[in-house]
Amino acid sequence: MSNHEHHAHGHAHHSHHGHAHAAVDPTQRAFSVGITLNLVFVAVELYFGFSANSLALLADAGHNFSDVIGLLIAWGALTLAKRKPSARFTYGLRSSTIMAAAVNAMILLVAVGGIVWEGAHRLSAPEAVSGDTIIWVALLGMFINIGTALMLQQGSKHDINVRGAFLHMVADAAVSLGVVVAGLAMLWLGWLWLDGAVSILIAVVILWSTWDLFRESINLSLHAVPAHVDARKVRDYLSGLSGVTEVHDLHIWAMSTTEIALTVHLLLPAGHPGDAFLHDASDQLGKRFHIHHSTLQIEIGSDTASCRLAPEDVV
Repeated sequence: MSNHEHHAHGHAHHSHHGHAHAAVDPTQRAFSVGITLNLVFVAVELYFGFSANSLALLADAGHNFSDVIGLLIAWGALTLAKRKPSARFTYGLRSSTIMAAAVNAMILLVAVGGIVWEGAHRLSAPEAVSGDTIIWVALLGMFINIGTALMLQQGSKHDINVRGAFLHMVADAAVSLGVVVAGLAMLWLGWLWLDGAVSILIAVVILWSTWDLFRESINLSLHAVPAHVDARKVRDYLSGLSGVTEVHDLHIWAMSTTEIALTVHLLLPAGHPGDAFLHDASDQLGKRFHIHHSTLQIEIGSDTASCRLAPEDVV
């Protein structure tokens, strides 16, 4: 069977990379600017936290530093994904983006737990706002996080690794907005309980937006078919190719958060259809399903030996 195996990803794979390089630069810039701004903001929070003797500001500085770590993880994975394949890592280090998305999702879930814990504590023992300083610093943080999130927004639509970093920034902007709103309400109305209530509400929103990221990153880690690919439609397309009487051993998985691979066995009793058939099928898989790295194995069933991978329950 090996002599009929064809690694059919040629033109589709390369054209995909051409578009990817053009789209990477704004995202790389967003990471570098976002990390720099957030580090400056952490320094500002530390300064005012110590000068105003505000435990809340010092705690938030620690929280924002964890977001810098999250941005660094996502950016590092994006950089590692560009490494060329080696004899040992034959796919390169593309899957590091999947690992980074999972780690960032877990960091966000831990942050949610911390926010709920602190919010519950403030509900049971409300504390007066330390002054206008906290509100102004929170406003600055909100604008920095919104700005970083906007820079990452485009990349987050097609890459769950970037989406993890984007959600970090959106979550932080929401927390900062909550601090501002609760702070103003407490100053004007004296509702000290609002601080804890708003914190818990924000945590629920972050949990809701993070859960999909967490679930999808874990699924991709387990080589699940990416959410935006319909495996049944892929099988139907392959089954409909001229001369194909059977499709088996079909596998679709993510090599990274932006690249999808496929392997499949096609039974063509009339004989091998030639390279043009394979290249066209690969090209169509790229155009129709965004699968740009496909390997098609042709079997003609001319002898009594059947493919041991044909049964659906065999991997």
